[in-house]
Amino acid sequence: MDSSQELKVKIVSTEAVAAAVPIRQQRLPLSNLNQLLPPIDFWVFFCYKKPDLDRFRTFASVTRMLKDALARALIDYHVLAGELVPNSTGELELLYNNAGVDFIEAVADVTLADLNLRDPDQSAKGKLLPERRRGVLAIQATELQCGGIVVGCAFSHRTADAYSANMFLVSWAEMARSAVATRLPTFHHPLICASHPVARDPSIDIPFVSLSAFQQMASNINNEDACKGNMVSHIFYITANQLNNLKRSASSNGKTRTMFESFSAFLWKIISRSPNNEGKFSKMAIVVDGRTRLGTDTTAYFGNVVSMAVAVSRTSDLVENPLSTIADEVHDFLKPTVTKEHFLGLMGWVEAQRPDSWMPRIYCKGSEDGSSFVVSSGQRFPISKVDFGWGKPAFGSYYLPWGDPTGYVMPMPSPLENGDWIVYTYLLGKDINTIEMEASHVFKQLTREYLGL
Repeated sequence: MDSSQELKVKIVSTEAVAAAVPIRQQRLPLSNLNQLLPPIDFWVFFCYKKPDLDRFRTFASVTRMLKDALARALIDYHVLAGELVPNSTGELELLYNNAGVDFIEAVADVTLADLNLRDPDQSAKGKLLPERRRGVLAIQATELQCGGIVVGCAFSHRTADAYSANMFLVSWAEMARSAVATRLPTFHHPLICASHPVARDPSIDIPFVSLSAFQQMASNINNEDACKGNMVSHIFYITANQLNNLKRSASSNGKTRTMFESFSAFLWKIISRSPNNEGKFSKMAIVVDGRTRLGTDTTAYFGNVVSMAVAVSRTSDLVENPLSTIADEVHDFLKPTVTKEHFLGLMGWVEAQRPDSWMPRIYCKGSEDGSSFVVSSGQRFPISKVDFGWGKPAFGSYYLPWGDPTGYVMPMPSPLENGDWIVYTYLLGKDINTIEMEASHVFKQLTREYLGL
């Protein structure tokens, strides 16, 4: 993982892969929850060791199989072969036209062992990860010098959340191995896709603001850090032992906090120690998946079913208070959001505001605001299931540098399947430095030795 090595990638070919059977063209309005996502992309990538099976002896045989499996998977996931288009009111809709998914083949002049995975801005962005130029999904397969393979995907966040991307990735891999998907998606749900206002309790917190209101606050929003490139992506790992220590420290007085609550509280406390946060307020938001809150019959729904819980606290309090106190705060501010009522109210609020657009409220920063960041649980990341027939990935991660001074953090299970976590972070460089200086015993540097490369 030599960070000084300049990674060079050569594009070999680009092909649009359509569904294997004709798809009847139709339009699908974006749900109210899909409408809440800004027009950004998120990426996911998987790194594989060199296949040792005869049928995968050449990279051409690998990409041919990936494209054939993709064409079959797109029969069920036909929205991913379409595109976003405006309707008569200017709102975006999904057009099922089977225009296909751009599939890029590339070669890179680096081995898997020398790939700088801990710094994806250096190794992955614009190199191993595709740019989505059209449609709602782009895929790139890259052959490494050692014969290893990297598969990277770019998803339009207006179309899919991480849960939906996981569903597709697992089905794609299943199609490659056995031509049978064990789970089929649904794109219509009477509750999520309701187009009428839903009665809601006005006391329910809405963690979003209309774009018009957001623009009125623009004078108080400082995007200087993002414009100057001071935001950095970095990937760490945390051992299972340290995670258990955090959970014990975060639980007190007979109250047991979850691993995720404990981790989020610890991260908030550490980032508050950053020099740029002294004497300020820090915001943390936690992404909440609404599927299990709305009912078990929504678990196959493909689309965005997420909201956020947002909290603001003085950095001095976060630094001085014990971890258990901060974990209690995290637990309490999550409570109102992890309910069916919250998601019904959120959908009703969006319907009442249309056709305006929205932004997460945590993006709104004033002069007294310190670091703000979003934490999203990636514990459902199906790394062990994205096996296309030549073995499980040696590594995998999400990647979301969304170009805003608000950070983003996602912990995922380690590919070693030993209880460790892989943690993707997109934060101010100063906050990354603070993590490395103040919490190196918890946040470990990702190395080839750890991954067994």
